[in-house]
Amino acid sequence: MVDRFTDGILTPTEASSHLQIPHSTLTDWLNHKAAGAPLVHAVAPGHKGQPTVPFIAVAEAHVLRSLRTLGFRMSEIRDAAAAVRRAFETPYGLVSKRIATDGVDIFVEHGLGDLRRAKDGQAPIHEVVADYLRYFTWGTDDEFPWSLRLRQYGDAVPVVIDPRFGHGLPVVEANHVSVKAITDLWDAGDSFEDIAYDFDMTPEQVHTLCEAVVHLAA
Repeated sequence: MVDRFTDGILTPTEASSHLQIPHSTLTDWLNHKAAGAPLVHAVAPGHKGQPTVPFIAVAEAHVLRSLRTLGFRMSEIRDAAAAVRRAFETPYGLVSKRIATDGVDIFVEHGLGDLRRAKDGQAPIHEVVADYLRYFTWGTDDEFPWSLRLRQYGDAVPVVIDPRFGHGLPVVEANHVSVKAITDLWDAGDSFEDIAYDFDMTPEQVHTLCEAVVHLAA
């Protein structure tokens, strides 16, 4: 069983690509701290080139990217992260399920409840938190997430990063087949119908997924 906190599943380059975060930005987050802990946690590599980004760090980077997109300054994010971590007594406070309840009040106490969204005016803090939490999946009675849905693939064929499947690479949520395995077959000339049959999908789903990958690579 992969440990979400201590087993690296991605390199920083892979993580920045899958999360659509500039590599320099993710590197900066890996080096910044809040309440004595990194904003995004990495693990020491066993050897050169070994993945250093565990799943919990993927989740943290998703939260930070969401907050930055919504207009939070880095100073505000560090303050909020520190406050939540102290209140929850965990360095992983920003990805705790409790952020949906207790954490909202902590954000508001630290002046983040009046956040103005740059593009469309105003965003109540409950909306902000609910927006990034909806991409996580938690297990029963588990405080921390087990998978993250990658929003760039859309809702027609949900794609997730789940450390239990695909060695940390994006997989189709319904069958846990890696996106790369599907697109590799398509690149090799297999039809949508043949690929769909192999992986218990519909040809339309395979077509939609391959189109999404092509669009992302453009």
